[in-house]
Amino acid sequence: MGALPDVLVPLIQDPGHSALCLDFDGTLAAIVADPVGARPLPGVPELLARLAARFALVAVISGRPVDFLARVLGAPAGVTLVGLYGLGQIGPDVGPWRPVIAAAVAEAEAEAPPGVYVEPKGVTVTLHWRQAPEMGPWVTAFAARQERERGLRPYPGRLSLELRPPVEVDKGTVVRSLAEGMRAVAVFGDDLGDLPAFDAAAELATHGVAVARVAVVDDESAPEVAARADLTVQGAPAAVALLELLAQADGATAARN
Repeated sequence: MGALPDVLVPLIQDPGHSALCLDFDGTLAAIVADPVGARPLPGVPELLARLAARFALVAVISGRPVDFLARVLGAPAGVTLVGLYGLGQIGPDVGPWRPVIAAAVAEAEAEAPPGVYVEPKGVTVTLHWRQAPEMGPWVTAFAARQERERGLRPYPGRLSLELRPPVEVDKGTVVRSLAEGMRAVAVFGDDLGDLPAFDAAAELATHGVAVARVAVVDDESAPEVAARADLTVQGAPAAVALLELLAQADGATAARN
C-alpha cells in the first residue's frame, strides 16, 4: 500500500469529524459510451460501506437520479446518496418544473438526430452526443432554445449537456449542507459539474476546515477541473485506489507524522 497524500491525512486524524463527498461517473465508475450501462468499478459498494464505518460522512453526489445510484451501488450501509445535484433533496421544491422538463424531453426525443441520447431524469434532462461527436452543435443549439423559450439552464458536461430548472442548487450547495460541523472534507470529482463542489470546499477552508479537492482526470477532462484541485489522479481506478488508501490508512501513524 502506498503512502496517503498529505492533503488527505487530516481526514484519518479526525475521522469522527471528516466527510468524503464523491462524484459517481468518472470517479467511482468509468466513463462509458452508453450512460445507461455505467456501473461502479469492482468492489466500490463494499469500499464505500467500509469508508462510511470509519468517517462521519460518506456521500455520493451525482447528476444521476438517486434511484439509479441506489440500484447500481446497492445502497451501501451508512452512505448518503444525493441525486440530481440535490434537486428535490436539498434546496427549494422543483416539482412545478417537472412538466416543463417533460415538454423539453418530448421535444428532444422528437427532434434529436441519430446518435444523440436523451436521458430524462424527472426534474432534469441530459443530452449525450458521445456516440455522435459531430452532433455537439445541434445539442448546444437545442439547449439554447430551451433556455430562451422555457427558462431552463444549460450545464455542459463530458460530451453532454444537461438542462435544469433555474434554481440555486448544485453540488456546491449540497457540500455546504452536508459538511456542516466537519473539520476535514475531501471532494472527489472529474467534470465541470464538480467545480461548484470544489468552490464550496475552498470556502470551507477559509473557516478553518482541512480541505482536499481531488480531480479525477483523463485525456477528455476540462482543464478547469485540475486547475482548481489540490490533488490530481488519473481516472476512476486511481480514484478508487486512493479511497482504498483512506480506508486502510493508520490514523495513529499519520498523527505522529
